[in-house]
Amino acid sequence: MCGIAGIYSPIKSRVMLSNIATNMADSIFHRGPDDGGIWLDSHTNIAFSHRRLSIIDTSNGGHQPMISASGRYTIVFNGEIYNHHLLRKKLESSISNIKWKGGSDTEVLLESIGLWGLSKTLQISEGMFALALWDALEKKLYLSRDRFGEKPLYYGNIGKDFVFGSELKALRAHPDFSNKLDRGAISNFLQYSHVPSPKSIFEDIYKLPPAHILCVNFQTNEKKLSTY
Repeated sequence: MCGIAGIYSPIKSRVMLSNIATNMADSIFHRGPDDGGIWLDSHTNIAFSHRRLSIIDTSNGGHQPMISASGRYTIVFNGEIYNHHLLRKKLESSISNIKWKGGSDTEVLLESIGLWGLSKTLQISEGMFALALWDALEKKLYLSRDRFGEKPLYYGNIGKDFVFGSELKALRAHPDFSNKLDRGAISNFLQYSHVPSPKSIFEDIYKLPPAHILCVNFQTNEKKLSTY
């Protein structure tokens, strides 16, 4: 189990973004006590944070947030890709002289996205996961979950800021969090003993449905939800 979180803000300074991302990661420390990291994009006000439980690759080669060899993509990943050895072999047969940083499934997933794109990579990946991917070229954020929804992922707006995280407590670590309880979600909970997707218990905060990709374009303020 690992934990991911992130924030985009059109108004906050980089120092504030770094502090918020750090607090979000600290709030889910229990999900990944082995390692942690913060990343900020140099051109866009977006920050990722990660808490790591080291299993497949316990070396620094599996440190996250992780940047692709091309520099285009940055990822935070929670979960496991069961067929990552097969995907690694396919990559090595398609790209010559790949210089791997380590043996993590995260790196395989990231380089697969660079070669085949996010949707196709997820279609051929077998595993359980929640991830966030930043495309520095197109300036787009992608959030995705596995087919069965084993790994949680919440997202939404806090004021003018867009946030996401593995748990609601990561979003509540945002200093401006004041989202009201969603009365419809409370009704659902009393009726079904849980809050069905895509709602959460808070207004303007949602659960990403399983087997979906959410694409957020901060330049146009558009959000597109699709299956893969």
